[in-house]
Amino acid sequence: MESRINVSKVDPKAYEAMIGLEKYLAQSGLDKNLYELIKTRASQINGCAYCINMHTRDAIELGETPQRLYLLNAWRETELFTDKERAVLALTEAMTLITDGNVPDDIYKEAENHLTPNELCAVIMAVVAINGWNRIAITTRMPLD
Repeated sequence: MESRINVSKVDPKAYEAMIGLEKYLAQSGLDKNLYELIKTRASQINGCAYCINMHTRDAIELGETPQRLYLLNAWRETELFTDKERAVLALTEAMTLITDGNVPDDIYKEAENHLTPNELCAVIMAVVAINGWNRIAITTRMPLD
């Protein structure tokens, strides 16, 4: 693939805006394993090879099982995910696929039932962050490391 612009080198301040969101998420109290599931699932939907590669590796380093990662795109068909994780994955998918309509009330309410208000804010911002990173990585054709 042909190389494209490197945002972090050309305009570090633009990149720092995204890093600021990551800093918020790091201090938000959002469970790191749950954040890796969010990042991996949104990246699967968006087809971001760079991010799928990074976040599956990061998830394994945090103790995630390969089996759950292999089956993440079919999470509804397994009993490997907790009710809380399932609610977050459904919200992640609805937000990532927002052009399909909106975030349905039942999906939002299920997330709200399993998360504290602070967790819900962090999850929403986590989905926003990874969708942003996916768009940067896909557009600039970031090579796998």
